[in-house]
Amino acid sequence: MSAVMHGRGIVPGVVEAEALVTDEGISGWGGIDSSNGTIVERRHQLVGQCFTGKVLVFPSAKGSSGWSGHFQATRLMGTAPAAMVISVMTTKAALGAIVTRVPTVIAASPDPVHTIRTGDIVRVDGDAGTVTIVARAAQADPAAS
Repeated sequence: MSAVMHGRGIVPGVVEAEALVTDEGISGWGGIDSSNGTIVERRHQLVGQCFTGKVLVFPSAKGSSGWSGHFQATRLMGTAPAAMVISVMTTKAALGAIVTRVPTVIAASPDPVHTIRTGDIVRVDGDAGTVTIVARAAQADPAAS
């Protein structure tokens, strides 16, 4: 199983890790706890989930220019995502990815937010600007419920 999305690499490097996907923008200031790499925004669909060591797949950065500072803090504290895949490029997202120093691909097609599922194993190649689904997450069996 291999699905490849092509975009633009903005931070070089290659990482393969589990994906954490949201179709909501992520706020740095007040949206994440950089000390433990957790989404803390109360109304966010990922509230309480940790992105440390995962490929964070999301549509855009939201909030103030503090976004980059909070994501840089995750790098300094060892709680950063392994890589980022961002659908819509903004200056906040670009600066945040650069200071976090993790492989980052933006504006990939087809849209990774709608193609990748949480738990999938993905390879982010910031040098080539590609995101590859290496393995799909196991799906829960609805009949087992």
